[in-house]
Amino acid sequence: MLQFRSSTVLKLFEATLKRPLSSSRQKTWLPTRRRCFGTASVDARSPSTQLKIFHAAAARRPALRAAPCAAPFRSYCAKTEGAVELDQQLKKDGVSTETGSDKRRAGILPSLEDLLFYAVAEGQETIPVHKFLTALKTTGLRTGDPRLKECMDTLKETLKNTTDGVTLDRHLFKKCVQSNIVLLTQAFRKKFVIPDFQSFSTHIDELYEGAKNLSEGQVADYIPQLAKFSPDLWAISVCTVDGQRHTVGDTKVPFCLQSCVKPLKYAVAVHDYGTEYVHSFIGKEPSGLRFNKLFLNDDDKPHNPMVNAGAIVCTSLIKVKAVMNFLKEMAGHEYVGFSNCFPEGTDMTSILDFYFQLCSIEVTCESASVMAATLANGGICPITGERVLSPEAVRNTLSLMHSCGMYDFSGQFAFHVGLPAKSGVAGGILLVVPNVMGIMCWSPPLDKLGNSVRGIQFCTDLVEHFNFHNYDNLRHFAKKHDPRREGGDQRLQTFGPMDYESLQQELALKAPLWKKVSSTESHQDCSTTVVYRMDTVAK
Repeated sequence: MLQFRSSTVLKLFEATLKRPLSSSRQKTWLPTRRRCFGTASVDARSPSTQLKIFHAAAARRPALRAAPCAAPFRSYCAKTEGAVELDQQLKKDGVSTETGSDKRRAGILPSLEDLLFYAVAEGQETIPVHKFLTALKTTGLRTGDPRLKECMDTLKETLKNTTDGVTLDRHLFKKCVQSNIVLLTQAFRKKFVIPDFQSFSTHIDELYEGAKNLSEGQVADYIPQLAKFSPDLWAISVCTVDGQRHTVGDTKVPFCLQSCVKPLKYAVAVHDYGTEYVHSFIGKEPSGLRFNKLFLNDDDKPHNPMVNAGAIVCTSLIKVKAVMNFLKEMAGHEYVGFSNCFPEGTDMTSILDFYFQLCSIEVTCESASVMAATLANGGICPITGERVLSPEAVRNTLSLMHSCGMYDFSGQFAFHVGLPAKSGVAGGILLVVPNVMGIMCWSPPLDKLGNSVRGIQFCTDLVEHFNFHNYDNLRHFAKKHDPRREGGDQRLQTFGPMDYESLQQELALKAPLWKKVSSTESHQDCSTTVVYRMDTVAK
């Protein structure tokens, strides 16, 4: 398996930390970037008010969601160098440095687990498990999310030892969620890229229904395996860069990627060999010809890797085992199979054999949406945190998908939809909303250009409703609905006397692998900027 190491310098917590002027004056914290997960630090209050506290924490605290292109990280409950340094600085300034954990032990501050319990319990002393799981689903997270494995495993074991097998008191609930409390806190405080995911999912369902009644198009019949599919099959799967999932329709039916695999194997080739080497054999321009024309440009190269000629050349640079491993990692280890499209005994040779086999890689709508989300997330799989592809490979792939990914409809699609996409004759459309989400649309009936009729309709309707088109956000442009800003997105906030404890909790959640690169003080505005680095190894 391919191994690589990346070292990324991240501004983990770049904030202006105003030193207290006096005990009667407020301290103001002005975060300039959003990084990592946030936590809540509040005054001790009665259980009846804890519900409001958990959601109000989002308004009182900086929104610290990891940037989609940032290196993956894991959170641990450990005090970092930055916390120690700030602790010493605040001592010099005469500010109390009793940590949030100390105050919790003293019974003054509730834990994150307590806050989550009160938010879900709504004043009750126990929580029915189905109520917690239903609330979790509204955030977009699934119980099968790899990041929640510890929580779900503990939940199953804990329920075996309860009296009724269905409810949890506060102590048992805290035991179940503590291993994944950072992710759960982020979810319930609506700090994911799509804050109101339930409302967004409702809109997706409406767009799905709008395209469902289309009866135009023909199922591809020149490949026997494709001709067997019902024209009524129709599915949409969404996966955001934070791992929020929504599916509607026939999303668990396996189908072949066909040409949807072309951008993926191109990404593998660039990841392995780099841009310059790959494009010494393949061009970057749209051909203006049918995708299956074996035609070369003036430099005797295939026009681009999204047409058959370029994809065949690209295939010669990679190996089948490597491709399957990459696709499985891109899909978060969800379903990726193989379904050969040729009769037994067919004698195919070398690269053509491999080329057709890659087209026969089998996915479901759900697993393919995670692949698309990996591209949207800069090469990091959102549900595993693994870096699968280099940023260079992802950037190049999305650029070519935007200009060449939709056969002879590429120009029209770029004009009207304005997003990178790749279609295949099995009826799939792999759609990427950079830094937001990946979507797989699948419906076998094709138009005369080889694109899914329902899929094209859905993509068009999607950008008519949401501001996902690359140029929807120009100044003075008529604004569409932006699901990323549901509930607002304040960057500058003012805090009260509990601020320092809140900051310490933020830093304490960062992994011990984070190492401070630099600490710069500004005497002009009494601020400190701390930069951290994390070395990661992905396999």
